[in-house]
Amino acid sequence: MNNLQIFKNKQFGEIRILEINNKTYFGATDSAKSLGYKNTSAAIITHCKKDGVAIHDTIDSLGRTQKMNFITEGNLYRLISKSQLPGAEKFESWVFDEVLPSIRNNGAYMTENTIEKALTDPDFLIKLAINLKEEKLKRVQAEQKIELDRPKVIFANALEVSNNTILVGELAKLLNQNGIDIGQNRLFDKLRKTNYLCSSGERKNLPTQRSMDLGLFEIKKRTITNADGSVRVTTTTKVTGKGQIYFVNKFKGMN
Repeated sequence: MNNLQIFKNKQFGEIRILEINNKTYFGATDSAKSLGYKNTSAAIITHCKKDGVAIHDTIDSLGRTQKMNFITEGNLYRLISKSQLPGAEKFESWVFDEVLPSIRNNGAYMTENTIEKALTDPDFLIKLAINLKEEKLKRVQAEQKIELDRPKVIFANALEVSNNTILVGELAKLLNQNGIDIGQNRLFDKLRKTNYLCSSGERKNLPTQRSMDLGLFEIKKRTITNADGSVRVTTTTKVTGKGQIYFVNKFKGMN
């Protein structure tokens, strides 16, 4: 594979890295083996999410085409976090502080062997230059996207720290403004079914403990004096700034 790179470390051995659709994937077996898992297949099945595993053709040392599992950065983190290897943190530092930044900045992991190959192999040097040019273009595009998204980020940050809570009905209007077709009653029903609001009893339509722990809602209490002099307390569910961002993202499929 033209975009397959093999990186070696005296402590952790060999790990193969592949670029698939502009995303970095790591050799699943290589990674599990480097992290001290005795049964690498079981480790991958147990700790990795299926949608973060890709099967890709690779060429072995004898020139044969072999199927190989590759995992995303997220799955690699999961293997690292579950590893019992004392040096797991050093492996993480090697990959995420050294290997990946070098690939993303230079288009290749600049080991001594890579530098020597670049000096002696014109074709490899040309490929390295092309990768560097493509990576630079990606960074420019990413920076441009950040600038385009900046107003949205500022708005989101302002909402998150805002004390300006809103009613669930107003949240429904906000969702509509963001392209989500839902009314107040359907929104209440959905929030109850997904365990964000209590579904029955005296606490119906009040936030669940989970929602309160996440900081998505506040409960506003109001004391009302009736005509006969008696007093009653009303409770109203209000959506926090953080909750507004959370549910817009949730209903748009981003959470």
